[in-house]
Amino acid sequence: MGRNCSEKVFNVVFLFVLVSVVGCLVVLMDGGGTRPVDSRSELGASGMLRKEETQQTATDKKNIDLPPITPDDVIEYFSKWLHELHDLFVEQKGKESTFIENWEGYFKLAERTIYRWDQEEYLKRMPKRRYDDSIFLSLASYRDENCLSTITNAFAKSKDSEKLFVGLVQQNCFEECRSGVLEDAKVIDIEPDPDCHKLFCESESGRPHCDAGRVRVLRVNETESLGPYAARFFASKLWGGEQWYMQIDSHMSFVQDWDATSVKMLETAPSKKPVISHYPASTENFEKQAKMKKPTSRLCGPAFCDPYNDCSVIRLDGAAVYDKKYLPTPRFSPFVAGGYFIANSDFLREVPFDPFLPWIFMGEEIIMSARLWTHGYDMFSPSENVVGHIYVRRHKPKFWETVHRVLGFGKYNPLSDFVVDRVKNLIKYPEAAADMLERKSILGHIEDYGMGSVRTVEQYLEMVGLDITKKIFYSETKWCEKGIPPPGFEEYDHLYSGN
Repeated sequence: MGRNCSEKVFNVVFLFVLVSVVGCLVVLMDGGGTRPVDSRSELGASGMLRKEETQQTATDKKNIDLPPITPDDVIEYFSKWLHELHDLFVEQKGKESTFIENWEGYFKLAERTIYRWDQEEYLKRMPKRRYDDSIFLSLASYRDENCLSTITNAFAKSKDSEKLFVGLVQQNCFEECRSGVLEDAKVIDIEPDPDCHKLFCESESGRPHCDAGRVRVLRVNETESLGPYAARFFASKLWGGEQWYMQIDSHMSFVQDWDATSVKMLETAPSKKPVISHYPASTENFEKQAKMKKPTSRLCGPAFCDPYNDCSVIRLDGAAVYDKKYLPTPRFSPFVAGGYFIANSDFLREVPFDPFLPWIFMGEEIIMSARLWTHGYDMFSPSENVVGHIYVRRHKPKFWETVHRVLGFGKYNPLSDFVVDRVKNLIKYPEAAADMLERKSILGHIEDYGMGSVRTVEQYLEMVGLDITKKIFYSETKWCEKGIPPPGFEEYDHLYSGN
């Protein structure tokens, strides 16, 4: 027993001495001084990893503890931010800044403010999606006299108006207002625009909905307008956890029970992540078509150019009624239209709107289509018409006219063409590759608002039939016109037989 105990003591002492000698040798080899453990060593890296894990755990717990962001929070933030941006533009106009300087000013401000708010505040405090059949209606209005009737009819013709919530971005002129371009290219002074939200909330039919918090409004002075895509970005943040998300223009009409019909189409579409969209029928005849259960139009053909516009980016074309008979199952389509689509609200987390796309008009639809598809969403045309659209609004004010007044005449076109390079980069235009763009800021934080990883953009372009390099649309890609599933979705052929 005594010998065994002595041996154990000797072994412990020996190990202690050995460790001490090794430690001294390490110090001598290091020049006789002491130094912290190299963060690149295994121990250092493990220490940093444990520290980062601890910090991340604390951050996650902090995010969990934070209350969901409210529409009032969003409205307050955007209102202040838009005022700050406008002040910057006024200063730039006084200095006769170039359109590149306008962009750089926007980017620098957005990067340090709204981008950080979106990534570090909003996306971490988004409300949870409710499963209560509620619908959020995203509605961006620019000096639109039809806004009031659009909201009024949306509630009046819904099957369950208490489950309808509107997020209105109302871009109006408040004072010193100018008309759109009239006959003989005249522009005249006019009265301030009607307050669509105020008029609705003061009406007998609208007051109960406003009092119940079903209409949320971000008021934007027309001089602060950044175009339709930016307005839809703002509107998307007014979402309050509703189960379904529908985006429309502010000059629309509705069929009775449009809300229930829309959800039914989503549930009928053969996809786990469906998006229903098309260019709606004109308001003059869509209700008659809807009652007759006729086939609806579908967006099948993109165009690189058309006789009336330049060739800056792909635009959607080929909207037509291709089917011979009505089918209750929505048919596959390659595109999402900006003026009407409905989807489950989860896409707001997966495919958030990009805050770095101000001033664009063309380009929003192709980028939304490609981003949604690569994130695993499938697009369909509606099996029934639920909304109608006013397509002609001659002599009405346009947002690019405001851009000219705020930034200087002739600024809109070069600004829009410049910003759309961000879209073209994502959909693989060779001339918009990163090494081809002089201003790298146009690609700033693009990874946060880019393509998904479920499917590739190359697969999307092949499905659509687009050759971006040659700028051609393969006319032999006829699955959309035929009303059958695209390649790779043949398992659903039986749903569309006998068209």
